[in-house]
Amino acid sequence: MKLIFLGPPGAGKGTIASRICEEFEIPHISTGDLFRKAIKEQTDLGKKVQAIIESGDLVPDSLTVELVKERLDKQDVEKGYILDGFPRTIVQADALSEFSSVDAVINFTITDEQVIKRLAGRRLCKACGAGYHVDTIKPKKEGICDKCGGELIIRPDDAPEAIKNRLSVYYKSTEPLIDYYSNKNLIKDVDGSGAVDKVIKDTRAIIASM
Repeated sequence: MKLIFLGPPGAGKGTIASRICEEFEIPHISTGDLFRKAIKEQTDLGKKVQAIIESGDLVPDSLTVELVKERLDKQDVEKGYILDGFPRTIVQADALSEFSSVDAVINFTITDEQVIKRLAGRRLCKACGAGYHVDTIKPKKEGICDKCGGELIIRPDDAPEAIKNRLSVYYKSTEPLIDYYSNKNLIKDVDGSGAVDKVIKDTRAIIASM
């Protein structure tokens, strides 16, 4: 089962992917997570993309494709995978088709207003990377991670100006992928605006019907 999760930033792709992957025992491959890991470890790739990610822009196609291709060569993808955050452009989609096929592309729909509300409320543990939200996933103690006691911060790409830029980039570069995969009869739409459990139920139903 090889899936791509599409949708604007804040649509819940990462949260849903994590739950679905655990259930079906396949890896959740998030380019955002891969890049943040590279930045934290200050690898050569991490140094190249840090400023790009913090501004809300897309990492160049060549670097992203290289990273994903390397990840899909690992043994844990034998049963399948969920790609979250890749492809983000037609160029990346064409490149992906050269080294892997996909079974379906699940497109999570959500309004711009909901995107802004969700992203502006996200918090990230500076120490362990655990995620929280001021409305839906509150820590036991404000500003402190439940898991490790680390400081909760706002990701640079969740700052107001960066959110607006990310939406602009999405509509320009990523939204065309909906037509791209629709023409291949791979698109499956899911309303991402509801409660997490409802979105997971709808996603699971689509996977079961495949």
